[in-house]
Amino acid sequence: MIPMKDYPSRLSDPNSRRLGTFSYLPPLDAAQLRRQVAYIVGRGWTPAIEHTDPAHATGHYRYMWKLPMFGETDVDRILGEIEACRAANPGHHLRLIGYDNIAQSQGTSMVVHRAPIRA
Repeated sequence: MIPMKDYPSRLSDPNSRRLGTFSYLPPLDAAQLRRQVAYIVGRGWTPAIEHTDPAHATGHYRYMWKLPMFGETDVDRILGEIEACRAANPGHHLRLIGYDNIAQSQGTSMVVHRAPIRA
């Protein structure tokens, strides 16, 4: 059996905090992000983008970027909205959500941009 790896996370060190799905892995590159967006669209889920400043990233409230993209199936358009949100909020963390309208819950959510933490 493979031993469990410890991911030290401290409130005193904002750079050590984990922020949900995939946050224990290296950041997604452009191709990996495209595949995740295609997965959301392929499942028929509604994509949405949220953002928050790093100081409040561990809280439950995040700002929604525009409205959820109901019925959107164009991967490039969704990626364009992620880039627009990043450009408008350069110091914020961004999270992509896929809402499952059948289960009435989030099907997935992942950090797609992690802003640098200023000490």
